[in-house]
Amino acid sequence: MWGIIPAAGAGSRIQPLAFSKELLPVGSRVTDGVERPRAVSEYLVDRMIRAGADKICFVISPGKSDILEYYGGTVGSTSLCYVVQPRPAGLCDSIFRAVPLISPDERVVVGLPDTIWFPEDGLSTLPPDLLSFLLFPVDRPEFFDAVVMDDAERVREIQVKQPGAQSNWIWGAFGMPGRVLHELHALWTARGQQDEYVGTLVNAWLQAGGDARGVRTGEAYVDVGTLHGYREAIRLLETANFQF
Repeated sequence: MWGIIPAAGAGSRIQPLAFSKELLPVGSRVTDGVERPRAVSEYLVDRMIRAGADKICFVISPGKSDILEYYGGTVGSTSLCYVVQPRPAGLCDSIFRAVPLISPDERVVVGLPDTIWFPEDGLSTLPPDLLSFLLFPVDRPEFFDAVVMDDAERVREIQVKQPGAQSNWIWGAFGMPGRVLHELHALWTARGQQDEYVGTLVNAWLQAGGDARGVRTGEAYVDVGTLHGYREAIRLLETANFQF
């Protein structure tokens, strides 16, 4: 299984930092009996590995060599590789930079490296044979990508940062077979690479006959890309009675 981590964004909402936002220390980890700060992106890496990812691709910008230096070539038995998004061109462009590495018969999971969410095994609840989104309930869905579904949990529409969103369930990560990744890439190319957001591309794919599911197993989701989100993440991790 491949994990794709789009990490090329500038992180303008939480700058200035002296390092890539994906390395922002949030919480801690214990290594060889010593407690050390934990980079926010480590939470996603761990969740991907827990779901079975044995290869992870970071998509970075030319100025983010510190991510490569931090992680190196492996995390445990999971191999890491890096591809470059030459300039900021949106989430779709970032994700599809990894397409040449992934064969149609491999499974793929995608997540955002400046988020922390629970449960830790959420990616394992996604069906392996179709495009599926791990969903989380939020109070302000208009700040995210809200996922509207029918009674059978089929995705009808993704409402991208839309005021008055029809659902308070947002996607926080997603998975698919490699063949679906290639289909989405082909559609994105055919549409002139105009889609910046995953939601608008998936809406076009659904209208063309594609099928996707929403999986409502997410319990808590924090975007650490803002100072408010950073504080919320600290509170989430420090709350002793927050059990999953």
